[in-house]
Amino acid sequence: MDGERKTQTSASGRFAVAPMMDWTDRHCRVFHRQLTKRALLYTEMVTSAAVVHGDRERLLGFCEIEKPLACQLGGSEPDELARAARIVEDWGYDEVNLNVGCPSDRVQSGRFGACLMLEPDLVADCVAAMKAAVSIPVTVKCRIGVDEQDTEEALDRLADAVLAAGTDALWVHARKAWLKGLSPKENRDIPPLDYARVYRLKKRLPHVWIGINGGIDTLEAAEGHLAHVDGVMLGRAAYHDPALLAQVDARIYGEPGGAPDRLRAVEALFPYIERELARGTRLSQITRHILGLFQGVPGARRWRQMLSGDAVRAGAGLEVIRAACDRIDRDALDRADEMRDRQDRVAVQVPS
Repeated sequence: MDGERKTQTSASGRFAVAPMMDWTDRHCRVFHRQLTKRALLYTEMVTSAAVVHGDRERLLGFCEIEKPLACQLGGSEPDELARAARIVEDWGYDEVNLNVGCPSDRVQSGRFGACLMLEPDLVADCVAAMKAAVSIPVTVKCRIGVDEQDTEEALDRLADAVLAAGTDALWVHARKAWLKGLSPKENRDIPPLDYARVYRLKKRLPHVWIGINGGIDTLEAAEGHLAHVDGVMLGRAAYHDPALLAQVDARIYGEPGGAPDRLRAVEALFPYIERELARGTRLSQITRHILGLFQGVPGARRWRQMLSGDAVRAGAGLEVIRAACDRIDRDALDRADEMRDRQDRVAVQVPS
């Protein structure tokens, strides 16, 4: 991969929120975008067959505010993936990503996800077909190996195959996936993390854009990884503690100014929520993504209780969120945000 291609995803992909099934839907992404303007956001994984044959508005619809935005596809048929990638590009996405990391039984039965680590040549065929079909970046997200594979050989083989096929970037979840014997949840926690394996891949391929994922739960940890690789991806930590995302633009991208005010970020969602309610969306479908916004701030428990309970009632509207906002101790929140902003400014000034 030459230097020009390496830069295609590096600007936005320096920090990304991972694609997470049942979590990173369009409501989640609109909320996350109130907290960070620069991070790369991902859709949930959608299968290539669904994109080609299904309800594209439901599967691919998004708001322009969500960009930069990548769509993750699952599949193993090169022609079908090429068709799906072309549709994704036509819908206006900034990147299309191929899932070679999900270990669920349902995904395995469809011959895609992490089981494709066992078929690097097929993955390369898929990438080549997608690259021939679109002009936006085509990227791959994989594991370091599966089951009894030797991770040195398995990751190198997969990486070399997809790079020869033209992939623009490689995201690596720094764990093995065990296709037999572990559930998807256990596969996120039990296989040991091996960040050094991803660092070695980057050292071997210095001109290739490589990002890291898996078990990263603080921005301090993210900054540490960025000393070794090109991008860092957070999943559950960013979802459960979204206030973390409010620090990203300053700390990761060096943007001037303080972090967004969290209450104002909620208020900025109101026009979107009103539009969605008018379309028939239930309030709870949106508020489930914002429950963790005020962790550690007085009133946060009541905030969660009100949004978890009142938002599910028939006809629930913005009054529920406004009432929950009133439970947050504004003075304590301001103090917490001021302390965070001071930490961000110090972090930005410290040479990496």
